[in-house]
Formats: sequence, C-alpha cells, structure tokens
Amino acid sequence: MSAPLEPLRFATVGSVDDGKSTLIGRLLHDSKSIFEDQLEHVEAVSKKRGNDYVDLALLTDGLRAEREQGITIDVAYRYFSTPRRNFIIADCPGHIQYTRNMITGASTVDLATLLIDARNGVVEQTRRHSLLVSLLGVPHLVIAVNKMDLVDYSQERFDEIRAQFTEFAQKLELRDVTFIPMSAFEGDNVVDRSPNMGWYEGSTFLNHLESLYVASDDNLIDARFPVQYVIRPHTTAHQDYRGYAGTPAAGAMKPGDEVVVLPSGLETTVAGIDTFDSLADGSSSVAEARPGDAVTVRLADNLDVSRGDMICRPHNRPEVTQDLEAMICWMDSAASLTPRTIYTLKHTTRTVRAMVTDLRYRLDINTMRRDEDATTLEMNEIGRAVLRCTEPIFVDDYRRNRVTGSFILIDESTNQTVAGGMIRRTNT
Repeated sequence: MSAPLEPLRFATVGSVDDGKSTLIGRLLHDSKSIFEDQLEHVEAVSKKRGNDYVDLALLTDGLRAEREQGITIDVAYRYFSTPRRNFIIADCPGHIQYTRNMITGASTVDLATLLIDARNGVVEQTRRHSLLVSLLGVPHLVIAVNKMDLVDYSQERFDEIRAQFTEFAQKLELRDVTFIPMSAFEGDNVVDRSPNMGWYEGSTFLNHLESLYVASDDNLIDARFPVQYVIRPHTTAHQDYRGYAGTPAAGAMKPGDEVVVLPSGLETTVAGIDTFDSLADGSSSVAEARPGDAVTVRLADNLDVSRGDMICRPHNRPEVTQDLEAMICWMDSAASLTPRTIYTLKHTTRTVRAMVTDLRYRLDINTMRRDEDATTLEMNEIGRAVLRCTEPIFVDDYRRNRVTGSFILIDESTNQTVAGGMIRRTNT
C-alpha cells in the first residue's frame, strides 16, 4: 500500500444557500467521519425543526445564530481522515457582509471548492469569490455545480454553467480548475458515484480530494526562514545551546547550507536543525526542514540574530524594502482605509509601523473595473495601495510566495486587524 499523501487543507465558498455546509455534512456523513451521538443530535434538531429529512448542514453550522438563520457566519473548521489522506476543512460564509471571514478561511488552503447552484448558474457572489480565490493565490479550484437533482441531472445545464464560468475566469489568474456536477443533499458524486449522471466520467468529490497532488505547490527554491524566537535554554545539558526557532516560509534548508541573515547581511552555515523531539531525546538533528515544519536552526557562528530577522541563501534573497505596493482587503467595519493613516504592519515574524501613502484604485469585485478616483476603502472592499514602512521588511511577490508576500495591518488604537495585504511588487 502506498504512503498517505500530504494533508489537504480546503475551503468551501460560494453564495448563500448554495449548499456549502450541506456538502461538508454529506462528506463527513458518507465517509463515516462523524460519531453516532453527533448524528443523533443532528437528527433530533432536524426533527424539532419539523424537517422530514436529516439536515446535514447542522454538522458545521455551530453558532446559535447560524442555526437559527440557516446560514454560515463564521468560518467553521472541521477535521477528518480517510485511509488515504487527512483533511482540514474551512467552511466559509457566503454573505457579502462576511467577505472578510471568507478571506481569512481561504487564505492558507491548498484548494477552494466554489459551489454554484445549478438553477442559478454564475451569479454576482460567484464572481466575487472567484476573484478572491484568484487574488489569494489558491493553487487548486473545484467548481461544484450543486443541486443537480433540481435540474433533473441535466448534462446540458451543467455544460452551460461550465461555459459561463470558463468565459468569466479567463480574466482571472486561476491555475487548476475542475468541474464536478453533484447533489450534496442527495449525495450524488460527493463520496459515491451518482447513478443519475451516467454522462459524467470524472472523479467524485472525495476521490478528487484524496488523489490531488499538492506537494509540488510549495516553493522549495527560495529558502526563507523568518526567526520567531531565540532559544537559549540555560540548562546544564544545553548551557552552550543557541538556536533560532521558526517555520520555513519557503524552500528547503539542510545542515551545511550556506546562509545569510537579514538585515545584517552576515553570512554563515547551518550547523544543525532540531525539532522538539530531537532536543527532548538527545537525538541528532533532522536532515532537512521544509515549509510547515516547526524547527530550531543552529548556525555555525555566533551572530546577532533576533525575532523578525530572516535567514535565507546568500544568492537568493527576498527584497529588502520599506516601500510596498499591494492589493488590500479592508476588513474593518468601524473605520475605512484612509491614506496618510499610520498602522502597525505585521509581516511574517516582523512588526513595523507603516503608512498608506496612496490608494491607486478600488476594484469593483463584480465588474473587475478599477475606480482610480477612489480615495478610501470600506469594509470588504479591495484596492491597490502604496505603503511606506518605518523599517525595512523582507518580501517576495505574493504570487511567488504566499507567506513572505502577505501582511496584515493593525489599528494602533484598537489593536484590531483591519486589513490583509498581498504584495504585488515593491515600489522601489
């Protein structure tokens, strides 16, 4: 038997009532990934509501307000496994007013599942979420044409929707798009192949998730290690130990590699890479660190390295700059983005102060037109802005590296996260 594939993180997005929560509920139910008492509770709540069916959406709609209104408000995370793979699901809200929640849920996933109601086809929120998936750089996209049972499982209708979306998506940066006709309510093509759509020859939804190869999505070329914490145990067993804890943002790092520390520019080599387990049992360092690994890097020389510094390769460095140009997703309901306002900018493990010096344009999410006369961004609006930082940060274009190419803005008076940014190019 082959080894299990890499864990898969995926999000469900789409318009209200397109069946996102029902799809996840069906996936959990039909793959035998829920406990008996959970199913009994859902059955009881469904009966109490007067439903003559088990409402599987209740498996993910956990907030009281969500159950009362029958909508998803917050991002609901669920975990399940099959013999072939482990999954982390982010069930994202569909309402326009919760766009910021959708951005949060989809920003770190490997795959987005965009649901389309077969009766309605491509609608405004479909275009909105497609644009956001494109901006967020999600590597894989499944277009789940749901509620096929309500259009008599029509192949013609499925082909119409596929043509509609394909025409619209030509304007977007979408890499890998797969179309699957399904009925989450009836279970068609979710876990089991549908007997009602013999004309469809592709994979079921679960089979596609289980077989999707995502290891090549990681950037293993540009080594980037943001230092999160300096490890100095000061114990008898480790009195001379000095390491730098963090998670690689990209690239692979091995003992013996030549590296440079930014911003100092001092060069050295990697003496060893430790994990919690290797330190605890005194075993030798690991052979390699990759994106997502929690490790401590030891350097051959005693350098002045602190939180917020970046370890990378001497001949492959991120750009060191104080000037940024980025797509901004504004998330604050209390105040709008206004140029000349100072915010706290958090980028990887580095925190600096920054000012929005100019708003290039506001993007109309529905028409994708640029409003170059816009002077501000309101909640859930997206625009391109220029920022000036008080100190240099170490960045890559977001399309090359989603970690070193992104940041958040924090309101200094409320300490609330007010925006997420995706660096398109530096303004140097």
